[in-house]
Amino acid sequence: MTQLERMRSEIPRPDLADLRAQEERLLAAIVDPPSVRLERAGMRPRIEHRLRLSFAAGLAAAAASAGVVVFAVGSEPDAPPILHTMPVKVEMVLNQAAESVNMSPELHPKPGQFLVFESQTMDTVGGHSTFLARSKRKVWLPVEGDSTGGFIESEGLAPSPYPGRPIPPEAWENLGRSGPEKLSDFDHRVEYLRTDYAYLSRLPIEPAKMYQHLYTGLAHGAEADAEAWARVGNMLSEAYMPAAQRAALFRAAAAIPGVTTVGKAVDAAGRTGVAAARVNPWLGIREEYIFDRKTYQYLGVRSVVVDADQAKAPVGSVLTSSALLRISVVDQAPR
Repeated sequence: MTQLERMRSEIPRPDLADLRAQEERLLAAIVDPPSVRLERAGMRPRIEHRLRLSFAAGLAAAAASAGVVVFAVGSEPDAPPILHTMPVKVEMVLNQAAESVNMSPELHPKPGQFLVFESQTMDTVGGHSTFLARSKRKVWLPVEGDSTGGFIESEGLAPSPYPGRPIPPEAWENLGRSGPEKLSDFDHRVEYLRTDYAYLSRLPIEPAKMYQHLYTGLAHGAEADAEAWARVGNMLSEAYMPAAQRAALFRAAAAIPGVTTVGKAVDAAGRTGVAAARVNPWLGIREEYIFDRKTYQYLGVRSVVVDADQAKAPVGSVLTSSALLRISVVDQAPR
């Protein structure tokens, strides 16, 4: 870093016109960038090449001034750079949510404590019999650490039919309370996909840098945009971050290509709000993040069918949804 700073100080700061010209030349240099294959079920990326930082000192100075991060993805030494510049475009709901982050009381969890998330969910259960499983859940997650240190308590609710199908008999088998029990036995997420409070509180508060974080390890294109949008959801559902990082996340998410506004959306608890949404063409659904229409506090998420052939359900059907009901801090998890 000392050497890089010394090299950067020797380079005159370019003006805006120079930066635009450099950006156009960089974008022109990108030829057939490597793609990211996404697993259809969870839309988690399988990154085929190691991420490698490879910019020259002079380019680093110009790129840093423009809010651009340059990555080389691939094993070849002359691999073309991958640029992720935050667009100027702003989606209304997320921008308003960013403006409103200080309207709600702030939590200040400490190391050794647990964040408790209470929610109501509806998820598609597939296989030989398909239905919509509904539940209430209470999850304890450590302030620092992955989900293997968490616990869950749940209550199975009456199921709903999958659109166009009857409720199968086995859908009624898991009703009632269960737990508390260990949340998971393993968590193989890489460092930049962590969602514990300790990690999220260290993320940048500048929207452009948060945008770059959302695209860590990704190339360009619709698949990368879909994964970045999914990462936003992972940082909202059963996760909590300080207001400054939350505002940066909302502004960065608003700039993801394809994000639109939905004027009316209902979460799993029946609360009506407005949503920021993005269509996932591979699944035939629109993934919506729902906010209270007055306070713009995050309420939950749902997926709505937009392509009947892809989703195997009528257009307009809700296949998954959740409602975040309460977040609190406790000193201990259940034993």
